Amino acid sequence: MYNLHLTIGEHHFFINTPSIGIKEFFRHNYLIQDRNKTSSDLTIYIEDGYGLPFVDYDVSVIKTPNEISYKRADYLIKLDHSYKNAYLFIHDELALKHALMNLYSSFIVHQNWGLLIHSSCAINNGMAHIFTGHSGAGKSTVARLSYPRELLADEATIVKITSNDVVIYDSPFRSELNGDCFPSPFKLKSIHLLNQSVTNSRERLSRGESLLQLMDKVFYWTESSSEARKIFKLLHSLVNQVPVYDLYFQKNNTFWEMIS
Repeated sequence: MYNLHLTIGEHHFFINTPSIGIKEFFRHNYLIQDRNKTSSDLTIYIEDGYGLPFVDYDVSVIKTPNEISYKRADYLIKLDHSYKNAYLFIHDELALKHALMNLYSSFIVHQNWGLLIHSSCAINNGMAHIFTGHSGAGKSTVARLSYPRELLADEATIVKITSNDVVIYDSPFRSELNGDCFPSPFKLKSIHLLNQSVTNSRERLSRGESLLQLMDKVFYWTESSSEARKIFKLLHSLVNQVPVYDLYFQKNNTFWEMIS
């Protein structure tokens, strides 16, 4: 068995797996910690060889008195109600990545800590800026065009939300682009809803419209009304503190002139 301690955001996880391939996946993609210096917020047992290759993104959620299960064709998550122990059964590396996003999103909502938002995020002048939208809107394009600005995410942004602050942590849930590891968070200055255009412009949205636009950008699956209320309250706090814009942009880096 292989044991690893890793950090995501400000949370510490203990990984236990019999697979050397899974161990190497974490060593290449996550921040590994000295086990003597960290305690674990969640213990995760992982086995491979489960199910089928990726079919679609549909996840079924089953809640019993003993556990919560998230099931997709290529992975199965079993999680106790205390959010202290999780069992992951995965088909391949893609399934592991998606299962971890599902698990982490569920974990931080349960803790009322924050949200995992489907987006890219770049640093400019020491502040974080999120770019999100529907599939194909240009999240990865904007991430590439933001160079030489550092990236905190190119697919899933880790957002910590309190009543008086919103900050972004470096995300290991990458799609294409890697970046440096930033252990400290960055204050979130703006959120942009992407629209490809022949000209550059942006328009600030009302808080109500911002809330509606961001609801389907959260990585989360739940049939629990109490957990859904947590998401809504976190989003409400987010849009009350951070301006949200419709961003119309050309496929070049000149859109940053409106943001900087």
